[in-house]
Amino acid sequence: MENISPQSIETVIAPRTIPTLEKGKIPPQNLELEEVILGGMLIDKRGVDEVIDILSDEAFYSPAHQKIYAAIYKLFKDSQPVDMMTVREQLLKDGNLKEVGGGAYLVYLTEKVSSSANIEFHARILIQKYIQRRLIKMSNEIIEEAYDDETDVFDLLDSAEGKLFSITQGNITRTSESARELVIKARKKIEELHNKKGEFSGIPSGFTKIDELTAGWQPTDLIIVAARPAMGKTAFTLSMARNIAVNSKIPVAFFSLEMSSIQLITRLIASETGISSDKLRTGKLSDDEFEQLNKKIQSLLDAPLYIDDTPSLSIFDLRAKARRMVSKYGVKIIFIDYLQLMTANTSGKIGGNREQEISAISRNLKALAKELDIPVIALSQLSRNVENRPGHRRPQLSDLRESGAIEQDADIVTFLYRPEYYKLNTWDDTEQTPTANQAELIVAKHRNGGLDNIRLQFVNGVFSNLSNNLSLQQEERQQIQSYNSKYNDQKDEVIPSPTSIPKGNIDNAFESKSINPDINF
Repeated sequence: MENISPQSIETVIAPRTIPTLEKGKIPPQNLELEEVILGGMLIDKRGVDEVIDILSDEAFYSPAHQKIYAAIYKLFKDSQPVDMMTVREQLLKDGNLKEVGGGAYLVYLTEKVSSSANIEFHARILIQKYIQRRLIKMSNEIIEEAYDDETDVFDLLDSAEGKLFSITQGNITRTSESARELVIKARKKIEELHNKKGEFSGIPSGFTKIDELTAGWQPTDLIIVAARPAMGKTAFTLSMARNIAVNSKIPVAFFSLEMSSIQLITRLIASETGISSDKLRTGKLSDDEFEQLNKKIQSLLDAPLYIDDTPSLSIFDLRAKARRMVSKYGVKIIFIDYLQLMTANTSGKIGGNREQEISAISRNLKALAKELDIPVIALSQLSRNVENRPGHRRPQLSDLRESGAIEQDADIVTFLYRPEYYKLNTWDDTEQTPTANQAELIVAKHRNGGLDNIRLQFVNGVFSNLSNNLSLQQEERQQIQSYNSKYNDQKDEVIPSPTSIPKGNIDNAFESKSINPDINF
């Protein structure tokens, strides 16, 4: 190592960046604090452990300090010891030793401190300075773009909010990651899932077979639930939202463009309390029902469920609201009812080619799911082609209304189908199973898993897990939370008795010559 002399100590100061003037002001920084932090990391392993997950090389203002921290981080990532000698060798290997001031500067850093005490507190101050610099840089970029007359103002607003959200969440944009880094992350996630012992890796829907197929709704996924009117799309997704918020205590955002928030919550209350929606709408409740109401709505009062009923919501407004909900409430899943009621512009008016607009909406919903790292479930209408199909009218991917881009952008596409609605009495399976009181969730696309047709129980507009024991249906309806569809207020159909009834020609009933004398007519 180089000999240290008083003269060389003078040269040690050379790598320190002199704060530059940007538009007449000095950027926020603290070079002395940077030296203290690096010195603490060089002399004490505990200092490295406390700040390695807080700082990044960009948090340092001085380019020399950035290179030194990058060397420390590389050693730590490779499970190598971190001290003055190992950092010097790493800098030498990277070709940066001379640029940072040589080994003498590393000695200078270690002499700045005697321990790594309070290093975490110092690192958080450094992060504050870094955030200030990022805000200044972002503001300058926005100002430059705002002066450009060719820039769309709403695109500018969306871009500005996205950058702000990134800073708030501490998400430093990375251009790429090596296979080594990704494999380590994937292996760590697999180990975590293995240790959960039976728990789903994603957010459980509350419907057993759906969760077994998907392992729960996964982060970054865009899930489409599509159906013709009267199939119960809102009822199905509202039941999932309730199961997630009430049973799993996971924060949920529900954007309703079709129904008001009061209508939605009234349906939730009706399901929780067992009191009919008609009575809740009219307020004609008995004393016992009021007591039941006050007792059973407690679970909803404490549920982390957030409903927004803004009509004609634009994709720009949705992204802004979603970001705020994630930041403020920690929302982990978003429901949208439904996609075709959204607009691609902030004016709320539909303009231009509707197919292109729906394509833009679906593309932005997928981008939103990736940005926020949460699943987004969007409802969608189907075209009338389904109605013209002979026999069982199961929807297909080509039936998605107004845009083929929906099936391209979505990770999972599902369809709700109820043959009973079309007066079809049996399923098209080998057993000719009756369709009475049943619905089917068709998983037509699953980017990261298998496909299946999952049958659900559907009685009086109520969705629940399908029971194999018909005698327990009523009991299970009381135990499993589910929700009425507004399109299905029909009365119960009478299920034929399983007892066999003799059939024959009534005219020939008494013509037989060998009548059993023990039978009384």
